[in-house]
Amino acid sequence: MVEAVYHLCKDSPIIKPSKKTSLLFRITFLVFAMVCGLYMLFVCVQQMRSSRIIDKDMMEGPFPRISLTELTVPLVHYPTPKTFNRCECAKNPVRFFAILSMQRSGSGWFETLLNTHTNLSSNGEIFSQRERRQNLSSILQTLDRVYNLDWFSSASKNECSAAVGFKWMFNQGLIEHHEGIVEYMNRRGVSVIFLFRRNLLRRMVSVHANSYDRYARLLNGTHKSHVHSEEEASKLSSYKPVINSTSLVSDLKAVEDSVARALSYFSSTRHIVLYYEDLVRNKTKLQDVLEFLKLPRRELTSHQVKIHKGPLSDLISNWDEVHRSLDGTRYESFINNSDY
Repeated sequence: MVEAVYHLCKDSPIIKPSKKTSLLFRITFLVFAMVCGLYMLFVCVQQMRSSRIIDKDMMEGPFPRISLTELTVPLVHYPTPKTFNRCECAKNPVRFFAILSMQRSGSGWFETLLNTHTNLSSNGEIFSQRERRQNLSSILQTLDRVYNLDWFSSASKNECSAAVGFKWMFNQGLIEHHEGIVEYMNRRGVSVIFLFRRNLLRRMVSVHANSYDRYARLLNGTHKSHVHSEEEASKLSSYKPVINSTSLVSDLKAVEDSVARALSYFSSTRHIVLYYEDLVRNKTKLQDVLEFLKLPRRELTSHQVKIHKGPLSDLISNWDEVHRSLDGTRYESFINNSDY
């Protein structure tokens, strides 16, 4: 019986899995896993690229860069003046600005342009009077009056002003008290407009001529810093100053240093940097200013007439000395640039 069983077991076929079949299954599974992995990797890469494109568009696209000040301080205000009632304009928002510049840099002409905008009031050189800039406290009190619309000047359009400001020269307490002023501007959301001249030698000619006229009073015994006729401009430009050629390079560098220092002090404010020459040559720059102040575009005009025209060689008495002093220096372009 045992023997019969033995022969039965011996003769029964034993089914074993084929080695070829097992190997094919493993290869198929491996290929499938690899394909799935590659597909998932492809999807991830596409998502990363899409994210980068969006980030790039956000940084470089038509969206303006937003400073920390703009995120934390409102740029529009609703003043409640003490001296009058804004009536129906009480709900109209107002933006604050200040033009920071140096004497004889075109700020007077620039301000007359701005004031032809029906919604803008720029109140002139309010800190030219010493008592308003005696200390930081008097400066801040004056600023409060201006931005509360309680400051009255020929440029005031108080009731319905959409932007209110003034011009401020560097030597009128601005640099001396810059820390407190910057804190005030950032806290109140004041936008800063820097205005400079590229050709500092032309500015120097204007400074000397204006200083001379304070005493000479060439216009019928009257001193004028700005004129509105070609005849007046011709009389004032008849004076040709003598420029100190010995200290000229160091004098120009001192002005450059003043500009760099001011830009550094007020770098945390919301600001724009303009140059007189650019405004004269390209009128669209004025529209950039209106956009900066968030005002409707308007054509801006001025009746002021430029005083010193033509090549500098016709405006400086000791031109040959000045030319030799600047020739070959970093300021050589000042003597070679044509008028604008």
